[in-house]
Amino acid sequence: MNKIVKQQILDKIKEYDKIFLFRHIRNDGDCVGSTKGLKRILELTFPEKKIYLIDDDHAEYLEFLGPEDEAVEDNEYTDALGIVIDTASEKRISNKKYTLCKELIKIDHHIPLENYGDIMWVEENRSSACEMIADFYATFSDELKIDKEAATYIYTGMVTDSGRFKYEGVNGETLRCAATLLDQGIDTETLYAHLYLESFGYLKFKAEIYRRMQITENGVAYIFIDKAMQNEFNLTLEQASACVGTLDSIRDCISWMVFIENSDAENSIRVRLRSRFVAINPIAEKYNGGGHAMASGATVYSWEEAEQLLRDADAHVKEYKETHEGWL
Repeated sequence: MNKIVKQQILDKIKEYDKIFLFRHIRNDGDCVGSTKGLKRILELTFPEKKIYLIDDDHAEYLEFLGPEDEAVEDNEYTDALGIVIDTASEKRISNKKYTLCKELIKIDHHIPLENYGDIMWVEENRSSACEMIADFYATFSDELKIDKEAATYIYTGMVTDSGRFKYEGVNGETLRCAATLLDQGIDTETLYAHLYLESFGYLKFKAEIYRRMQITENGVAYIFIDKAMQNEFNLTLEQASACVGTLDSIRDCISWMVFIENSDAENSIRVRLRSRFVAINPIAEKYNGGGHAMASGATVYSWEEAEQLLRDADAHVKEYKETHEGWL
């Protein structure tokens, strides 16, 4: 699939002595795993090249994967190749110095919001960007090198972005890519312990989620997490955001979302939207966001606007239920 553009990317990688890798703000397992995984593959394959991954944006739950490179002078970027992974729009690229690179490659699996870069490899039906990196390796396995470390990075993103291989987009190719990585001897027991063990305090927070959660008339489950609740349970933004998964198993609710009050100058509220059967990204796009059909993010700037988003989502779900069969 897309063999021509993958060949173009490999040729461009071979052409440059310096390569910088970039990802999106608000790090997650997929953007971290894909950038760190590709970096390791390139270091193993081309030890003579300088491969950089510089990012000040970090997610605490992924610290076990290790740190990134120290910052370098701006002139290091000017004759380098930049590769941006898992980022649909330029405004979401974390390290803004990507603009200094001589050429830019975009590798992404989101619904395209904008075109950028000199070469673009976008497959919106892929379960993760990490799956695309695994496929890139598999396509050129006679030339590229991989090891347990690289495979662990990439597998982490595949697992987290696919919901442990249960979300839409997972298919036979996804599992074949995962098998290629597992063949490198990944310690899945330790990996899953890092990703999914929870503290006693966080479990009490989840209990509070179940106590406070609400459901709209037509089946949108939701929870508001204001600053007071975040302080009460000593939550990071990542921990608060991750609780959206606790609402995913309610019968008759085919969409669920969490609203998280941010501590920023704009008093913004981060919204994480999820669904099954019905595409929820049109609602996210209406409210300063976007993403995948069944998993998107948005931003609103008041609780009143949050309520309006909920009303729109409820109407959206109602229309779907009235015009479709087979949803549970």
